[in-house]
Amino acid sequence: MIGVKRSGTVRAVPDSVAVLCDIHGNAPALEAVLAALRADPPEAVVIGGDVAAGPMPGEVLAALRALPWPVHYLRGNADRVVVMARAGEAPEYIRTHPLWESDRWTAAHLPEDDIAFLDALPSLVRLEVGALGEVLFCHGTPRSDEERITVFTPPERLEAVLAPAGHQLVVCGHTHRQFDLAAGRFRMVNAGSVGRPYEPEPGAYWLRLGPGEAVALQRTDYDAEAATAAFAALGYPTAREMLAPVDADALARKYEATADTPVDDASLT
Repeated sequence: MIGVKRSGTVRAVPDSVAVLCDIHGNAPALEAVLAALRADPPEAVVIGGDVAAGPMPGEVLAALRALPWPVHYLRGNADRVVVMARAGEAPEYIRTHPLWESDRWTAAHLPEDDIAFLDALPSLVRLEVGALGEVLFCHGTPRSDEERITVFTPPERLEAVLAPAGHQLVVCGHTHRQFDLAAGRFRMVNAGSVGRPYEPEPGAYWLRLGPGEAVALQRTDYDAEAATAAFAALGYPTAREMLAPVDADALARKYEATADTPVDDASLT
């Protein structure tokens, strides 16, 4: 599988998996989560997209590559944008986005090998996880890395999104807000964002799957003020906005209100 790293002796089917989504180049937040993983190790890690688009992309990729567990990566919409920024090609709706200059900054601070790595990531990962069975991991939804599901998504819309994929458990990121939603026989869990959460409280948000049938949403504290100062010192264009407080419910309702907006063909899985 593209983007999988293996080292040491590994179970054929991991019984516990840590899911880290939307790290967004936030190395201090990632290190806090990795400290929690070292204290209570998983058997595998899934990186659920948007790993590098942020102020410390090289540090984040280096830390992940040094992990002692199998690491499964998938592509996020911001990963695509960083690749496009490096190539100098992007559609109008991306070039007018408030984060475009920040994504261009990230692209300029990554070596060509890392750009190629992001460009080659798969859009979906299917992984057997102990008693949970086969889990489908995506960034936005099973059909698009930019389609949004939110805490306010009604069950009928959620079921229509999940049913074609056929997996009873789907894990996603993208909207930077944790949730655990059910629709019919389907369940979708958002791991939240490690590096840029849109949550009522600050912290690094992530997910543990297993052991057994456990599905546990996690939050890890770290010094967000010190991280913001470090981002600003690097010259990252939106350093002060990255970890600024947000109205989490208002943002989720805004995303839900635009759920019918057509997605870019490039986002399709």
